[in-house]
Amino acid sequence: MKAVVLLLTFTLAMPAAAAEPLTRTFAAPVERVWTTTEAVLKQLGWDIDSEDWKIGFITTESRRIEGTEGKDYGVYAKGTRHRLQLQVKAAANGRTTVSVERTVFRRERIFWLDKDEPVAVSDQAVEKSLLDAIGKAL
Repeated sequence: MKAVVLLLTFTLAMPAAAAEPLTRTFAAPVERVWTTTEAVLKQLGWDIDSEDWKIGFITTESRRIEGTEGKDYGVYAKGTRHRLQLQVKAAANGRTTVSVERTVFRRERIFWLDKDEPVAVSDQAVEKSLLDAIGKAL
């Protein structure tokens, strides 16, 4: 009985699992795909939080999910947000692979202290549309 209670406690304490990242390979060199990816992110309204060319990672700032309720009064905010993490890496024959992973979470901010709770999602429309936009821009 203790084992069942312990297993349930451990399972409930684990964060929600994110969907697998979507990956697409483009017939373009990594430098061109990197600059195109940055431009597409900005065009779609994603601000870049951090990027590291050497390891091929781009992370966006989080933003409220369109169509969801939310409040933001400066010192207090509450709503559902998401952020993207991309990996851009060279593949064989001058091709480049881009992987996109989206993290969704509920945020409550009180006096500049953020409390984020992961939300499991299976819809990958945001990731697909970003990869489609990168492909069109190349």
